[in-house]
Amino acid sequence: MKPTHPVSRRCFLKAAAAGTASVGLARPLRAGLQKPAVVVGAHPWVYAARLPRNDITPALPQIFADMSYAGMGGIELMHTALRPDDAVARIGALSRKHDLPVLGMSFGGEMWDRAKHREVLADAKLVIPRLAQLGGRTMGTSVGAVSWGGKIRKTPAQLDAQADLLRKLIALCQQHGIVLNLHNHTYEVANDLYDLKGTLARIPDVKLGPDLNWLIRGGVDPAAFIRRFRDRIVFMHLRDQKKDGRWSEAMGEGDTDFVAIAAALKEIHFRGLAVIELAWEANFKPTRPVRESLKMSREFVRRTMGY
Repeated sequence: MKPTHPVSRRCFLKAAAAGTASVGLARPLRAGLQKPAVVVGAHPWVYAARLPRNDITPALPQIFADMSYAGMGGIELMHTALRPDDAVARIGALSRKHDLPVLGMSFGGEMWDRAKHREVLADAKLVIPRLAQLGGRTMGTSVGAVSWGGKIRKTPAQLDAQADLLRKLIALCQQHGIVLNLHNHTYEVANDLYDLKGTLARIPDVKLGPDLNWLIRGGVDPAAFIRRFRDRIVFMHLRDQKKDGRWSEAMGEGDTDFVAIAAALKEIHFRGLAVIELAWEANFKPTRPVRESLKMSREFVRRTMGY
């Protein structure tokens, strides 16, 4: 089966031209460079985790500078960074300054709870058009946990509610040329993919953007997952961990079998977006600047996975 890839060269350049003409902010490609088959970017969680309320807004200048230094092909924003009224102008200026395209954003909410639907949808209606203005074309979506480890399973009614809101978000994304993909933590894939299977049963054509490390922590073999859902995967998060289960400071310093993962991705002819999302344990003390760990991770992905 021919793989789905929402960032084909034709669509990518067409969207880039439209975005640049309309607001002059989107910069999907580094000047003079041909778009690679798989664009490798980074997500700013490692910065957000140590900031008040996980708000990366004040750190955005440093984040853009660090990711550009590390050789990233783009940035996946956290959707909260798009809430301020001046977000498009400010982030667009940083994107131009550092020649670092906005690839998309992560987004989440308690979608299984109908009482939260109005709030989540209002948030989406605010940030999705802003993401489109910045040239972003993907939204990695987390549906929210009743129990983080999956010990408490969602009821059929809760899975119905979750799917109902996801359909609205998918339609809203499509209106703005954005592809929604399901981004997993442990709770979506625990108990033999119970939560994820519940969503797939209700929305058979939804795309996937797996976090390969959360798959491992949820007891799922990432290479097997890639092969199983090959025609759905349009995006992925990359992170490494050691044999004791603790995250490594940079990719390549852990024990994740990225050779097996690379083989599976090659087998399915993956042509989506690959985003490095570093994360550290709460008590971890970094031994180097974040930008150096990002650079090391980027070089490891190139050397080990060929991207």
